[in-house]
Amino acid sequence: MARVLLLRHAPTPETGKKLTGRLPGVGLGSRGEAIAAVAAESLAHSDPAVVVTSPVQRCAETAEFVARPHDLDPVVEAGLEEIDFGAWQGRTLNSLAKLKTWETVQRTPSRFRFPDGETFAEAQLRAVDAIERLAASHRKATVVACSHADVIKLVLAHYLGMPLDLFQRLDVRPASVSELALAPGLDPRVVSINVGGSR
Repeated sequence: MARVLLLRHAPTPETGKKLTGRLPGVGLGSRGEAIAAVAAESLAHSDPAVVVTSPVQRCAETAEFVARPHDLDPVVEAGLEEIDFGAWQGRTLNSLAKLKTWETVQRTPSRFRFPDGETFAEAQLRAVDAIERLAASHRKATVVACSHADVIKLVLAHYLGMPLDLFQRLDVRPASVSELALAPGLDPRVVSINVGGSR
């Protein structure tokens, strides 16, 4: 049975303020690095066979902290990339909350496509596909997968059998870990959600 540890990246100076999305050049900063180091310490005994990461900088930096004690190099997995927020990318959350479509994102996200971007369903499909491939390749090992809040919530919603429109009810803090147990022919198990992390 594969043990998949879904790790949200540590916070950046923009976390909680801006929809950073896939913008380049947004790193963890000193506070984020300190939190990533704590996350790495909490995972020190997890003995991962592989540490995979979204290609986005804040995830790659977090994954580096986790991989280093195990003499591993993080492997980029495109399926774990942040949602493509399209024209919303880079905008402040306060400005987005004033849009009429913001309530759709929060209440009925299955009906929403980000302008010039992707849908939540599309993001969920690619992320779950990535997790399934990783689990199939590491059937008796631990995988650490560093990704983003919404992507992790979408993956958890899938394995919980939760309708897409309810996925926003899940909480995934920066640098928190959620655990899955996956094996062919067996029902998937969500072992834990949102353990550790910070605000």
